[in-house]
Amino acid sequence: MSNSPVAASAEHPFVIGLVSISDRASSGVYADQGIPALLDWFGSALACPWRAEQRLIADERLQIERTLIELADKAGCHLIVTTGGTGPAPRDVTPEATLAVGGREMPGFGEEMRRISRHFVPTAILSRQTAVIRGKSLIINLPGQPKAIRETLEGLRDAEGNLLVEGIFAAVPYCIDLIGGPFIETNSAVCKAFRPKSAARPNGNL
Repeated sequence: MSNSPVAASAEHPFVIGLVSISDRASSGVYADQGIPALLDWFGSALACPWRAEQRLIADERLQIERTLIELADKAGCHLIVTTGGTGPAPRDVTPEATLAVGGREMPGFGEEMRRISRHFVPTAILSRQTAVIRGKSLIINLPGQPKAIRETLEGLRDAEGNLLVEGIFAAVPYCIDLIGGPFIETNSAVCKAFRPKSAARPNGNL
């Protein structure tokens, strides 16, 4: 990088788009669980100023595309995470919408998410989660269940709480650095961000 990223601050916080994609939750059949789970996890994992842009929408490809574009281009989200709609069912169209709005695919995120979930269920291989970059926004498809959301972001721990497998969020702060976003600090007790030594800061990742 030619320029070091500016740390997230109260004036310029880390902005996260939270998109829950569900026909039934968006129509009021049942309460959405995805966005509350994401708010809870980011609240414990981040050690820098941040705010969330929340959207609850149906499994409609054009609506998903418009929402992702709006969050990236107008709301200025540095990170956008979606939950729901990544399976093989006919109305699971989140990956198609994500790929349609992205400039560059980041396949490693999908590969790692499936690897983490495969520790629990063999049907993890049916997930089509992916990630893309649109401008200065990183967009990631997450699972729909709160437990799976936490495990995917944070990683797998043993009965004593020791980390066995890193979660995907460990790589997110450095990715945000590289695409021109703010320097993000994390609570290392929940998720320690990984950066090369040349990109680390003395007091980062509390």
